[in-house]
This record gives sequence, C-alpha cells and structure tokens, in this order.
Amino acid sequence: MKTLLIVDDEPAIRLLLKQFFMKKYDVVLLDGGKQAIDWLESNTAIPAIILDLNMPEIGGLEVIKKVRASSHHHKAPLIVLSSKESSTDRIACLRAGADDYVVKPFNPEELDARIDAILRRI
Repeated sequence: MKTLLIVDDEPAIRLLLKQFFMKKYDVVLLDGGKQAIDWLESNTAIPAIILDLNMPEIGGLEVIKKVRASSHHHKAPLIVLSSKESSTDRIACLRAGADDYVVKPFNPEELDARIDAILRRI
C-alpha cells in the first residue's frame, strides 16, 4: 500500500483526510512542517504528500523546497492544500515544486482524483 503523508496543523482537516484515504493508503498524519521534514529524513517510503501552506515553525513553502532538494524524496507527488486563494501563493508553490494547489474548502474526492492524475504520470 502506498504511503500518503498529510501535513496540516488543523486537526479536523487531518481527521477528514485520514477517514477518506485510509482504505487506499497507509496514512501518516503530521501537524507541522518540522515534523514532516523529520519524518521524511527518517523514512525511506516515498509518499504522496498533501501539505498545508500556513503552519507554525516551518511553513509549507519551505517544506516543498526541502522535499524537492532531497535526494530521496524529490519525486514525491506533492499537493498543497491551503485557505490562501491568491495567485501569488499558488505560483510560488508551483514554482517551488508543488504538483498541484487546492484551495480550502475542498472536496476530498477531487483531491483523490488529483493525486491519481499525478501518480499516473510518474
């Protein structure tokens, strides 16, 4: 089973995504960018990543840059999930290496379809 790493500081979002994706993925829930970087450094599984943009300590944009600079996880599918709708934020994330950007509120089924589309290309 493929791993899905969900990084969001909102417990309700993490729970919703876990419930939706647990039948299809081995779901790992983390509540911040620092935890995500630590997890990625200590795990060899190459996960699909759903990442919140605004988090305390280390934000999503910095996590994207670290994932893409990693020798092991640089090809991991990465979708940003954010309440920020500005095109400036979307462009910054996509240029940093995100594969997609989804604005909250969101439909988990659409998020699943976007992950599937990215995984088909890999």
